[in-house]
Amino acid sequence: MSHVTLYIDADACPVTREAIDVARAERVPVVIAGNSTQNLMRHVRHGDPLEPPAHGGFWVSTLEVGVGADSADFAIVSALTPQDVVVTQDIGLASMVLGRGARAIGVRGHVYSPLTIDSMMFIRHEEKKVRRNGGRTKGPAAFESDDRQRFRRNLRDLVLEDKAASPAQNT
Repeated sequence: MSHVTLYIDADACPVTREAIDVARAERVPVVIAGNSTQNLMRHVRHGDPLEPPAHGGFWVSTLEVGVGADSADFAIVSALTPQDVVVTQDIGLASMVLGRGARAIGVRGHVYSPLTIDSMMFIRHEEKKVRRNGGRTKGPAAFESDDRQRFRRNLRDLVLEDKAASPAQNT
């Protein structure tokens, strides 16, 4: 029987600790994905289980990939099930996640939607063309504590949404 697994795209992710805290509190497994140069284990607390417990619940695993562009993205996508949630600030990865029937949340707490992901991808593409031609585009606003709080709240809601949809899995 499937259950939610939380995948974290650890490439420059400012909310890895918060994501793991939510997973710990809601007793869901976590996979931290990143390239082999990132020391992914630094995010794991002493005492966090590193293998699935017999009764299910929270544990942390790392998924180390090569240094190539998008290596972590493709590794995450290939491991997903429709119940899973992915934390990423990469709109391209979010689009692939939604295409696999899973859910994605941005580091500022924005829950990506199949209804709007195409327009987000279009904007990303247009901005990339401007930059490629020497132009400038507006960068993101400074990351603030409100972003962390929104992220925690929305991630918890996503995880609980899955648990509520399949109560037989939570015994």
